[in-house]
Amino acid sequence: MEMAVPKRKTSKARRDKRRANWKLSVPGLSVCPKCGEMKLPHRVCKSCGTYKKIEVMDVK
Repeated sequence: MEMAVPKRKTSKARRDKRRANWKLSVPGLSVCPKCGEMKLPHRVCKSCGTYKKIEVMDVK
C-alpha cells in the first residue's frame, strides 16, 4: 500500500502559521471575598486559608 504524498512543498510561512498556535493562556483568577487577594477559582486561598468564606487551613 502506498501512502498519500503532498503534491507541492509546504512553504515556510504556511508551516510556521500552523506552528504559531502553541501559546499558553492566562488562568482565570477570582478575588478572595475575605482578604481580596487574587486566587484560582474553586480553590483554597493561599494567603488567608479560606474556601467559601470558611477557614479551612492555618496560614503561617
